[in-house]
Amino acid sequence: MYIEVIKHSKRWITLSAISFIVFLGMFFVKGLNYGIDFTGGSLIQLNYTESITLTDINKELDALAIEIPQLSSTARKVQVSAADNNVIIRTAEMSEAQSQELLSKLKVIGEYKLERSEKVGATIGEELKSSAIYALVIGGLLIVLYITMRYEFKFAVAGILTLLHDVTAALGVIALLGYEIDTPFIAAILTILGYSINDTIIIYDRIRESLRKKSDLTFGEVLNKSLNQVLVRSINTSVTTLLALVAILVFGGDSLRTFTTTLLVGIGVGTYSSLYISTPLVYLFEKNRDEKYEPKKDDDASDSGSEEKILV
Repeated sequence: MYIEVIKHSKRWITLSAISFIVFLGMFFVKGLNYGIDFTGGSLIQLNYTESITLTDINKELDALAIEIPQLSSTARKVQVSAADNNVIIRTAEMSEAQSQELLSKLKVIGEYKLERSEKVGATIGEELKSSAIYALVIGGLLIVLYITMRYEFKFAVAGILTLLHDVTAALGVIALLGYEIDTPFIAAILTILGYSINDTIIIYDRIRESLRKKSDLTFGEVLNKSLNQVLVRSINTSVTTLLALVAILVFGGDSLRTFTTTLLVGIGVGTYSSLYISTPLVYLFEKNRDEKYEPKKDDDASDSGSEEKILV
């Protein structure tokens, strides 16, 4: 299998720019649904022994909202999973006494097992949000520094633009789906950064190796050949990773839904971007290099069969 990527660089970059705008639009129109990790509040997760419905839960909560304002219909969020009888209730921050009263009241519906009970202050939530932003920015800057030192600054710019596309895709899809943003979501975004740039680095390494060998190919042809040499490897690696993520998404339960979906989108889009964005961007930044690229000629006819390094 041999694909012409560099030949249609402008087409791929245009398509990627349009998709970036679409993902960005999803993000700004819908916005992120921050969980209690970032906004502060209380979360209670219960696992009922018998089937339970959202109507049953809301009926009890409406009755209790008279005594506990945090449980009013406009202030709470209730999620019921019919598959495993799990109930997740999110509210503004409640006291320990109020939480115990809520747990006692919910026993009227049926027996349950308390899976988790968490309380996060609003101040801590803001600190977590700031720390998450710092982590993403610092991670991006370190990636730029590393690629610049190992390759060239233009390679680093192409790599970071590719990562920006991948992260925006994940943010846009999660915003559109309305999934709750928690700390594992930040871990998923950082994982996408590492996974996607790793795929890009593999391509950059092959490009660097190809440029050092004697060849009659133009700069663009060297890029395209290098990309095709790692194409199957990139696809196979991504497919096996995505299969594992699908299994986690299906059997992992609601608590891992945001984390797994984010990785699915990010890694899937990252595979495309490493092939169809990063390398075409390098070519567009350096397309005048086609005219300058001249393989070093043999000084001795007897060495015609050996590979020599070239100056680019």
